[in-house]
Amino acid sequence: MSKKRKKVQAEKLNFTPVYVLGIPASVAVIVMVVVLSVMNAPKQGEFIPPPFEDAAMQGIPDVPEELQYSSPYRDGMAYRFSVCANVKMDGSKAVVYFTNAEENSVYLKLRVLDEDGNILGETGLLKPGEYVKGVELDKDPSAEATISLKIMSYEPDTYMSEGSVILKTEIGE
Repeated sequence: MSKKRKKVQAEKLNFTPVYVLGIPASVAVIVMVVVLSVMNAPKQGEFIPPPFEDAAMQGIPDVPEELQYSSPYRDGMAYRFSVCANVKMDGSKAVVYFTNAEENSVYLKLRVLDEDGNILGETGLLKPGEYVKGVELDKDPSAEATISLKIMSYEPDTYMSEGSVILKTEIGE
């Protein structure tokens, strides 16, 4: 063999280990990324706790009388809350002044539903002693549209339901 041919052959051999080691390393990285993605993805049917409300405020709100803010608590209910019976729109927000009573031991969440039960908007979770003024709606209901306010309760440690209440009302002008 000529010197030139031996040199080319030697250069090819020097690069071969890099390719041979690089391919399995690349495959290992790809497999690791896929496995980690699958492990961290929520499993089908796995419960993911709802987020807490970003706009939550502490205390009891000062609500205009015309919104008919009250607590529909009755003996035997597992928790207390307050909300406006007269819901008005402020842009794309339904003004509800939804309040989780301080004496509660549950987290509360409110959903605004249309007449067919479709979700128009919802709050995040409220801790006891917190309230939220409004709920951002994905779809603006017409004035005087019938809506439902669904209040759902969650046990803090397990997020098990402590029951729900549905109040029917209308969007006021």
